Amino acid sequence: MRVVVRTVSELCITFGTVIVLFVVYVLFWTGVKADNVMDDQIDQLQEQWSKGAVSPTAAAPGASVPAVPAEPAPYKNGRPFAIMYVPRLGFTWNKPVLEGTATGTLKKGLGHYASTARLGEKGNFSVAGHRRTYGDPFKDFPRLRRGDAVVLTDGVTWFTYRIDQGPYKTLPTDVEVIDPVPRKSGYTREGRYLTLTTCDPEWGHSHRLIVWAHLDSTQPVEAGKPEALRQ
Repeated sequence: MRVVVRTVSELCITFGTVIVLFVVYVLFWTGVKADNVMDDQIDQLQEQWSKGAVSPTAAAPGASVPAVPAEPAPYKNGRPFAIMYVPRLGFTWNKPVLEGTATGTLKKGLGHYASTARLGEKGNFSVAGHRRTYGDPFKDFPRLRRGDAVVLTDGVTWFTYRIDQGPYKTLPTDVEVIDPVPRKSGYTREGRYLTLTTCDPEWGHSHRLIVWAHLDSTQPVEAGKPEALRQ
């Protein structure tokens, strides 16, 4: 009997150790790795931009930005093309935005829904990010409020969006949230919009949290950081 009890106890200890190690891996190690990967993506972008290797995005009519090609080169799947800043999430918060929302892509940063508008252009520029694991980029997503700034740069232009609604909770099947004019966003006509999506609850994925924003202003990078990043 004592042998059986000891064996069972040892198995329980082993199982418990495996569980603890797994939790440490999920909570800590994947975050460390993801932070390093995201930093590397940003470094790649900044190096490209410093060499002038950038395909600028068209900005809103009347914006003071350099001339851009009529048809900018398409974003490359799985590659970074912009950096996002959200002051509400902290003035050290910045994440790379990559093309596509595949599992491997979202491990490297935020992912642009390839079927949606390009950054700054007419339509709905839509971006997804993990709530937890892989750097927890949108861990504090519920803190976002109306009027908050979401700032992006493509190396040529700063784009400042302002949140109009959210966080709005819905189901993963509600794909209308990234339509050019999302039906539940409150927008009634075409514009230059931004949609951010993440999972809910914090450690689950049964629902999605959404925020919608409109393009508020643009300025060339040569003019310095936009006001939203200087407050």
